[in-house]
Amino acid sequence: MLDLPTRISDSLLELIHAQRFLAHLVIDDSQQLTQAGGHLAHYGLDGLQAGRLASDQIPFLEGLLPLAETPFLIRSMEMPSGRVADIHFFADDGTVWVLLLDVTAEYEEARLVQQKAYDMTLLSQREARLIAQLESTNQELTRAHGELAASREALLRTHDRLQQELREAERYVRAVLPAPLAEPMAVDWRFVPTTELGGDSFGYHWIDAEHFALYLIDVCGHGVGAALLSVAVGNTLRSEALPRTDFLNPGEVLTALNQAYQMERHGELFSTVWYGVYHRASGRLRYASAGHPPALLVSGDGEARPLPSSGPCIGISPVARYQEQQCSLPSPARLFVFSDGAYEIHRPDGSLLDYSDFSEILVQPTRDGQSELDRLLHWARETHGDSVLEDDFTIVRMTV
Repeated sequence: MLDLPTRISDSLLELIHAQRFLAHLVIDDSQQLTQAGGHLAHYGLDGLQAGRLASDQIPFLEGLLPLAETPFLIRSMEMPSGRVADIHFFADDGTVWVLLLDVTAEYEEARLVQQKAYDMTLLSQREARLIAQLESTNQELTRAHGELAASREALLRTHDRLQQELREAERYVRAVLPAPLAEPMAVDWRFVPTTELGGDSFGYHWIDAEHFALYLIDVCGHGVGAALLSVAVGNTLRSEALPRTDFLNPGEVLTALNQAYQMERHGELFSTVWYGVYHRASGRLRYASAGHPPALLVSGDGEARPLPSSGPCIGISPVARYQEQQCSLPSPARLFVFSDGAYEIHRPDGSLLDYSDFSEILVQPTRDGQSELDRLLHWARETHGDSVLEDDFTIVRMTV
């Protein structure tokens, strides 16, 4: 045991007491509580009474006393307050000392790491295999972290496999994105996730010979969970897999989508969605928004007009309803649909760009041969001061 000076030992004890919310119980050989102290209220144990059976007041002690071995440790037990603690037992001259150390932060971190990929019933067999591979790799990685000291080489192999799976997942996410169109409307896009797997997805397709659907999804967060949910919502819209839903009616589509993707059934993740239907013959656009930034319509003379629409994010309230809006897209015109990562960009000085800065850039003329969307992406990176943006950069442009 380390022979530390008293000053250092006391300092370490104060550090543990402050950061781990140390609490203690002392129980005699008749299993009566004789003493209790420390941060008892932190664990929901502030009502303990000395002189009474410990197991009557602290149910988790039942069956553990008398001690079969000492010292004895129970890891990560949830306490009455909801906190999680490591519980240490020490026998000492006919008494048992019970020490509680808060490990809630570590427990939550481990729980998040072990979180499984979500059930994607609407995805193809390839998606199901991908989820299984990601879950298996995630479990392997979690186990390997616990054996890091003795199994560093195995951990590195697992890490390499995980990176390979992430690359495969990234390739799949990009594979389901639609190709740009040249006619009868020109549709182009830029998709730059801030990590290998972002929370954005989008799509467009013909509902019938006259109606063209365009939609963009932005799931909160990044990584595997957000990417899988984003792709699932996109696949639901692309395959029109919402029963008894008129996909020509944006408000009805978002209402049904919200009921299908409530956050308590999808890892507490919610999303913003913009969904529009363009009628080619009349030039009318019907659209609705679930917490999404307003799309931007730029007319042929360079005037930019936001298309406001309100509605709560998908997944927050099961009773939410969404109303559609309508507008005309007179040719020539450009419609821009984007995630908030396209314009909510921090400058190096910490200030944040806003929607008006973004719209001003969109209406500026481009040089011959220059892609309007590439110019916008270059502007975002230059403004941010780094090629890696803080959020997914996703924008879709439809030209009529």
